[in-house]
Amino acid sequence: MKWLFRISSALMAVLFAAPLVWMLVVSIKEEGMKIISVLDWFKPPYSLAVYEEILTTTKLSQWIANSLFVAVIVTVLTVIFAAMAGFALSKVPFRYRTIVFFFILGGLLIPGEATIIPLYQVAKDLHLLNSYSGLIIPALASPVAVIVLKSFFDGVPNDLLESVQIDGGGFWRIFTSIMLPLTRPAMASMAILTFIGSWNNFLWPFLSITDDNLFTLPMGIPTLMGQYSEDYVKPMVINAVASVPIIILFIIFEKQIVKGISMSGIKG
Repeated sequence: MKWLFRISSALMAVLFAAPLVWMLVVSIKEEGMKIISVLDWFKPPYSLAVYEEILTTTKLSQWIANSLFVAVIVTVLTVIFAAMAGFALSKVPFRYRTIVFFFILGGLLIPGEATIIPLYQVAKDLHLLNSYSGLIIPALASPVAVIVLKSFFDGVPNDLLESVQIDGGGFWRIFTSIMLPLTRPAMASMAILTFIGSWNNFLWPFLSITDDNLFTLPMGIPTLMGQYSEDYVKPMVINAVASVPIIILFIIFEKQIVKGISMSGIKG
């Protein structure tokens, strides 16, 4: 049965890799190519001229930088705030702790689209539209990250915390010296999932940003695609360039991504 499983796995890998390979091959073709059969997509001549044109005549590289900047800041701040909130809900005794937890849990039941209009109005009143702050601040509240990290903090024995308190350590020392190192895998997994979510976010940037210098990739790519609707090579080059950072991230953190998906219960 092992050989059957390996063959099936190889076939599935080829099936899922085929669109990526096709995108990369088409992206290095010359403009105005004549396609008669499927094999014509893979025949020479090849050229990187379109890559140079896209990177020098469009704002694609700037949009990639914007997406990286926003995604990194959102990821760092979200994980920090979620870890602090999860620790407080798990190990810090205070009144109405259960009510606060269910209040955060209720945030999972509200679709993000339902809060777009009030969120836009608040951002407008605070003059956050068309700014990096407007892209970052609304994305920092993550009920999923809080709940997942709280569940990991719950697994740390209270006896360990009490021993630190006996030695004179407070909650901050417990949080930084014990809880964070013990839950590092969970935090890494949530960081990766948060980064991917921010990188792919389209709706909020679409509503809050009108200056093309602040566009992120999900916003900028459709504007370029509309200019090359009758061409094959340029759209593939745009998608190839835009895919490189996230592909590199996946290759480096493949195990953590899979672990994070399994821990957060995300399917599909």
